[in-house]
Amino acid sequence: MRAKLTLMIEKDVVEKAKEYARGRNKSVSRIVEEYLKNLSSMDERSIPLKDLSSPITDSLVGMFEDSGKDYKAMLARCVPSN
Repeated sequence: MRAKLTLMIEKDVVEKAKEYARGRNKSVSRIVEEYLKNLSSMDERSIPLKDLSSPITDSLVGMFEDSGKDYKAMLARCVPSN
């Protein structure tokens, strides 16, 4: 069963949310619903992604460019075949 929820949100945030939703072919309502489902289903023991970081991995972010090449094809060139 669906229920209506009224929220008071800054107008510029609403406009950005609508733009974001359009880009994903979803409604703002659907995105909010998915977000709330994820929040409510999170296990208390789970660690939010924003808290999963370390100085080493943080220093690597953005270090390598994605060349668009296939990893397996690149690996095949490096490993001699029998």
